[in-house]
Amino acid sequence: MSSFRIERKAAGSEGRLGLLTTAHGQIHTPAFVAVATRGTVRAADPRDLLAVGVQALIGNTYHLVLRPGAEMVGEQGGLHRFSGWSGPWMTDSGGYQVFSLGAGKEHGVGKVASVFPGDKNPRPQGKSLVRLSEQGAVFRSVLDGSWVTFTPESVIRAQRLLGADIVLPLDECTSPWHSREYTAQACERTHRWAERALAAWNEDGRCLPQSDQTLYGIVQGGAYEDLRRRSARFIADLGFPGVAVGGSLGRSKEEMFQVLRWVSEELPHNVPRHLLGIGSLEDIVEAVRRGIDTFDCAAPTRMARNGTLLSLGERSGRLSIRSARFRNDRGPVDPSCDCPVCAEHSRAFLHHLLRAGELTYYRLATLHNLRTMVRFMEHIRALLAEGRSPDRKELLPT
Repeated sequence: MSSFRIERKAAGSEGRLGLLTTAHGQIHTPAFVAVATRGTVRAADPRDLLAVGVQALIGNTYHLVLRPGAEMVGEQGGLHRFSGWSGPWMTDSGGYQVFSLGAGKEHGVGKVASVFPGDKNPRPQGKSLVRLSEQGAVFRSVLDGSWVTFTPESVIRAQRLLGADIVLPLDECTSPWHSREYTAQACERTHRWAERALAAWNEDGRCLPQSDQTLYGIVQGGAYEDLRRRSARFIADLGFPGVAVGGSLGRSKEEMFQVLRWVSEELPHNVPRHLLGIGSLEDIVEAVRRGIDTFDCAAPTRMARNGTLLSLGERSGRLSIRSARFRNDRGPVDPSCDCPVCAEHSRAFLHHLLRAGELTYYRLATLHNLRTMVRFMEHIRALLAEGRSPDRKELLPT
């Protein structure tokens, strides 16, 4: 069982400095959790991650169940022994994949299409591959097209085998284009699934008395104030020792910030809060100000692989290293960065590696972007340690 301690609160916001203790180590919060979808961060190994200061990883239950299988991972000693990462692990529920293969396709919302679509009409990305019911979710495997069933109970069993320190129950993630009526129905279904997941968790707990895992609840409700507040109260009343905020966060970042404020006002102050799938620098600042403690997002490592490098010294916060203007640039990606990549390699070298298709590029770029995320969180924690609330103007160039 994990524990959470708030060490200092910021003046002028809900931001707080904390310490989340798990069976496999401590997480100083606010913290960025690196995405290790299939049990690894692409192009990096555990030693690399430790070297750049990563504190925790989050795996994807959907993908790990499909391959290599939760049973196999369990037989290998769980994710910690199987992957070689001995620090804290989280696993999500697979609920996002239920969304991305279903409503996300139909509404054109997801990793490729904008998460915040504004008022633009949605452009479908394909037909839904998911069948939702009260029992759970049935969807097509991305590997062989076979039908796979996830229920609240089966997801708990799978994550018990995966052995992560913090796990999440099955939920229904909604789209910004879902109606209020549908969002309310999905929210209530998520609540019923949460009750079933908690019952399965407690039943398994009686069989596994030495388990040090922790089950978080998930708050849903879209960008509707009454639904979000009701969901936050419901999940809190179930007694989950931690809470994640998921689902549609609205059609704009302004709506997301409203959602986080509503949820923060309803949750107990001593419960750790995780924001699912959001991790841009400016968003993290605003989310911390609204009481979020941990974040996960695949964007920093995905951007690295696609040629976008983060820099706390750039006005935009990023560099497109593929650009020809870096062909002869001898400087580091970010002069203020203390990562091994910036200490040893130039922008010109990384530009060359990417243009040449050299695999070394992916490792170096990934490590730099992760170190930038870690440094950014360190800056935020330093401000909070002084009792100051993080501010975008102070942390990011204008």
